[in-house]
Amino acid sequence: MENFLPIVALSLEVSISATLIASVAGISAAALLALVRFPGRGVLVVAVNALLGLPPVVVGLALYLLLSNQGAFGVLGLLFTPAAMVLAQATLATPIVAALAHRVLEARWAEYGRAFEASGAGRVAALPHLLAMSLRPLTTAVLAGFGRTISEVGAVLIVGGNIAFHTRTMTTTIVLETSRGNLALALSLGLVLIGISITVSSVVLMMGGEQRQ
Repeated sequence: MENFLPIVALSLEVSISATLIASVAGISAAALLALVRFPGRGVLVVAVNALLGLPPVVVGLALYLLLSNQGAFGVLGLLFTPAAMVLAQATLATPIVAALAHRVLEARWAEYGRAFEASGAGRVAALPHLLAMSLRPLTTAVLAGFGRTISEVGAVLIVGGNIAFHTRTMTTTIVLETSRGNLALALSLGLVLIGISITVSSVVLMMGGEQRQ
């Protein structure tokens, strides 16, 4: 049980970092798809929504091949490090943030776009105002991304290796300790993980309820 706090701390560090990356990438992509018209835009919108169901183990395998010594990015030495785990989680969370944020920003532009254009504000100039007007639903999108990262196990297990004191997170430790029969640590971490997930889900639901009022 002496490893309990370091495992929780690493899990939060990796997941929060991945969520920040996914939020920047996802909201940027959402703004581009919502406000800019270009050839192939419709295909990209469909692709972003299709990627919501990315299989974690496939993402982990793809990143493993890219980050291994023989891979395109093997020279970076990221495999079996927390950075590789952040990359895996961010890859899975970005489509979630992008898809949810795109729907919000597209709806806001459809509602207020003409007013902005009538006042002489183009799409780029209107973006900060649209983001401010959409703060609550965008926060919900970010929290949904965090919920995806904190619960991830398959991809991080592949690219992180579940190395003690280095890449061992709550989810990978639960898998390992359950297989070892060390149920006390597995259950303790499971309760923490459930608590975090319930908290995030509750905040998302409350924010969603406030938006409908």
